[in-house]
Amino acid sequence: MDGDIFLSPGISRVVVQAFLGDREHLVAGGKGDQISGREREVLTLVAEGRTNKEVATLLNIAEKTVAAHRANMMQKLGLKNAVDLVRFAIRDGLIEL
Repeated sequence: MDGDIFLSPGISRVVVQAFLGDREHLVAGGKGDQISGREREVLTLVAEGRTNKEVATLLNIAEKTVAAHRANMMQKLGLKNAVDLVRFAIRDGLIEL
């Protein structure tokens, strides 16, 4: 085959993610599976730059509930702050740059 390298689609994905530095996502098998649907909604809105108050209004929940979801996600995912949450949302494909 003229010295070219051919990879299956599954292997190609793993190679590209490793090349892009997304090793944690590969090893963990996708930490996004650990968060609930509501947490994912909150994360998407937070990653878009919305405040807790705006998220609460949009989802018709209390501001304290939004804060609790954020804290739960950070604990589940082993993240330290909102910046880490946004990075996670980008890596997990919840938002695009």
